[in-house]
Amino acid sequence: MEKLMRLIEMTPLLLLLFLPSAFAGHDYNQALSKSILFFEAQRSGYLPHNQRVTWRANSGLNDGKASGLFSQILKVDLVGGYYDAGDNVKFGLPMAFTITMMSWSIIEYGKQMGANGELGHAMEAVKWGTDYLIKAHPEPYVLYGEVGDGNSDHYCWQRPEDMTTNRHAYKIDPSNPGSDLAGETAAAMAAASIVFRRSNPAYSTELLRHAHQVYIYAVCLLALLGPLDPPMHLFEFADKYRGKYDSSIT
Repeated sequence: MEKLMRLIEMTPLLLLLFLPSAFAGHDYNQALSKSILFFEAQRSGYLPHNQRVTWRANSGLNDGKASGLFSQILKVDLVGGYYDAGDNVKFGLPMAFTITMMSWSIIEYGKQMGANGELGHAMEAVKWGTDYLIKAHPEPYVLYGEVGDGNSDHYCWQRPEDMTTNRHAYKIDPSNPGSDLAGETAAAMAAASIVFRRSNPAYSTELLRHAHQVYIYAVCLLALLGPLDPPMHLFEFADKYRGKYDSSIT
């Protein structure tokens, strides 16, 4: 019993001795590399030849075709983008937020990423997302915010390559608004336009054009609601009249 008590008393000292060596072994370069690699595992659509996560294959190749009765005429192409997490749904809001944050990470820490050989991979990750967001915005006042049904999808687990769940596409428009989704998508495209301003100016301009159209759409939603008393900016309006885009998308 006495020996046990001595060991217990020595425990804090032992922790102090071993903690520095434990923290000294962290490899932040590897953490950055693995964080970016994660997004390659989440890719949907036709995978490129330089795909590093080789156990993934093409998936979601019919996304957009089940979006409506006249889908074959409208030819809505929603192939690509990222799956949300451990499921196979593509949610527009978290995807746009992710692209926004990744873009600003490159803008602020691009030199450090370049020194570690990860800048190119990070930019590819952003472009994979923005390529999809461009597809999801086929008209100035139409934005697709979801592909797949979370309820049915979350009842099972399937590889994206083998999924059999509903792939219906849901959108927002003037009749079914979603200012949060539109605003975040505009932010993602605007931030990404800065990322590609030097390396791909034409693509940067295209992103900025879409960002402007989506922003104008958000402004028009406010106009459709009529004058507010007192007048408010969009953020103030969104803060006072709160709602979720997924309660509106159709």
